[in-house]
Amino acid sequence: MVETWTRWREDVEREGMRFAAAPEYHVFPTRERPLKPYEAVRRAATTTRELVVAERPDVVVHDILTLAPALAAELEGVPRATLIPHLDPRGAPGWPPYSIGARLPRTGVGRAFWGLFDPLLERGLQLGRRELNETRSRLGLPPQAHVHGGISRELAIVVTFPQLEYPRAVPEINTHIVGPLSWEPPSEPVELPSGTDPLVLVAPSTAQDHEGVMLRAALAAMADLPVRVIATTNKRGETGGYDVPANAKLVDWLSYSRTMPQCDLVVCHVGHGTLMRALSNGVPVVACPAAGDMNENAARVDWAGVGIRLPRRLIGPRGLNLAIQKALADRDRLAANAAKLSHWSATHDPGATAAQLVEDLAARAT
Repeated sequence: MVETWTRWREDVEREGMRFAAAPEYHVFPTRERPLKPYEAVRRAATTTRELVVAERPDVVVHDILTLAPALAAELEGVPRATLIPHLDPRGAPGWPPYSIGARLPRTGVGRAFWGLFDPLLERGLQLGRRELNETRSRLGLPPQAHVHGGISRELAIVVTFPQLEYPRAVPEINTHIVGPLSWEPPSEPVELPSGTDPLVLVAPSTAQDHEGVMLRAALAAMADLPVRVIATTNKRGETGGYDVPANAKLVDWLSYSRTMPQCDLVVCHVGHGTLMRALSNGVPVVACPAAGDMNENAARVDWAGVGIRLPRRLIGPRGLNLAIQKALADRDRLAANAAKLSHWSATHDPGATAAQLVEDLAARAT
């Protein structure tokens, strides 16, 4: 059974699973909907607990941002696993803060510099621990002594490439990096531009850049390059409001799983799902981060040598033109590195691995 927002009901049921409507609330407070710390989580946990009582699942698997089902499961004594659908956000001493886009330091001096931020980060983590414990107290649960309390210590499943994770001196408790779990809704086939020039896919985020700044800049950047371009608005509606050059084709939606294997380069905001799909197919990327963990993804792309990253301030026709040319000129090296991840993906089964971990958790509880 999948408990999620109603907009996903059709997709859940198409995959042969049962659907339950989750309480819908803003994950982060806004000026229009101010909430005390974790107030929405407490309300949702009470509702989700009713579902846990009715269904009596062997395991509850919750997203890292959805604490309500985790708390509901704990209240009913049900084992819980956390799905981390991106890079592991937990840092280590001397690492740069997550999501600012800084790479892992290579020297002791670099580690010492980033270590200056450790006390500040620790204060933030302790504040989060206190706020979560306040919510736990209101629900009748005991306080936690550790930070990152929203991540299960029974089982945490990280669905990224291990090659993109910085090596840790001390592994996190019961954490397993299984590789990408990719899914996409059904879509109609799209005819790609004809010719033999390198094929570049422009794949904007579905959650960021609603004005299409990166998409417009990418189309302009490649107008005079010897490439074929297939671009998508990602269901933003009309495609007529864009200047589409003669070497490009713009569609509202397309299948990444069918398109990316034929591409030589992907230009994207480096949302984790798009990045995983590209690297699973051995395709290097031009990373144009828009916000949040996209900055971290771009840093790992650069660190692993599987693409070129472009700072947000340079995301324009000129900056993208230079970045794309650089990626194409260095295509052999970038593609070879991306191919290693593709080979890893082909020889591992993240879905089967994750399922076995969940089943093992259930078995330990019986």
